[in-house]
Formats: sequence, C-alpha cells, structure tokens
Amino acid sequence: MESELTAMFHKHRQELHDFLTKRVQSPELAADLVQEIFLRLAALPSMANIEYRRSYLYRMANNLVIDHFREADRRQTFSLPHEELAHLPEPKPDLNREVIARQELQMLIQCLDELPARTREVFLLNRIDCLTYVEVARRLKISNSSVQKHLTKALAYLSKRLNRGEPSGME
Repeated sequence: MESELTAMFHKHRQELHDFLTKRVQSPELAADLVQEIFLRLAALPSMANIEYRRSYLYRMANNLVIDHFREADRRQTFSLPHEELAHLPEPKPDLNREVIARQELQMLIQCLDELPARTREVFLLNRIDCLTYVEVARRLKISNSSVQKHLTKALAYLSKRLNRGEPSGME
C-alpha cells in the first residue's frame, strides 16, 4: 500500500494544495491539511475498497476544511471582566488522569528518541514549536517536500507505536 500511497501523494499533492489554499486562504495551512489527508490514508488498513480515489481525496479535503472552520469557531474567545474571573473555582487535578498523562508523555518521549535526528527535529519544530512547513524548511535549510516526508515518517511511526503499542525500532 505504501508505494500506492506515495504515487497518489505525488500525483494529487499539488492540486489538493491549490484547492485547499483557495478554501482556507493560507498556503501553509493548506500544506498542513494535505499532510493530514495523506496521514489519514496511511492509517487505513487498505485502500482497495476506495473506487474513486481522487473523489475520495477531495471529500477528505472538504471535510478537513469544514473541521478547521468549526474548530476556529470553537476557539473564538470572548473577554470577561477580571472581577468575574476571580470568582471561578480552581480546577482540581484528577490524580488518575495525571498519572496516565505522565505515562503517556514518557512513552512519547521514548518514541521521539527512537526517531532519526532530522525526523525528530522536523517533528518538534512543526508540532511542538508550531512552525509551518515553510518555516521549518527555511530554518533547517531543506525543501518543503523534505519537511513533509520527515513529518509523514514521524507521524506514521508515532501513530504505530503509540496507538498499537508496537515494539521499538525504526523500520
């Protein structure tokens, strides 16, 4: 499936990027959404049941745009006077959640340490430091395509290890 996915990526990446750029008015966000589309495809057990693949890609793109704008609406904040905020109760941490979160963080750190250095660096700059693909590429003096390849590799590996608990070691 990997070579099939790679072929689809090379064939449709630019047209999906152009389509998404028109919809979200941001080439950087469009690049992130294209990456998300192919990550979701990579997570599928098989693409054999997808008869019209190009249409499927555009449906995924459209759904991601809808999700993006819904999330943006949810993140919209409204100002409250400082006095009203002072009366809000302090949230009490749930000890079980805190323990689980610490274990998950340790597992993530371990998995990140297993990644090749450049792949880990690209992942951290994009996902932790919130740099766009273009900014990561400029900072590391690599192409946007290389950034996308490193992110795909990192996210696929982390997804496999964290979601399925597979043994360590890059393939």
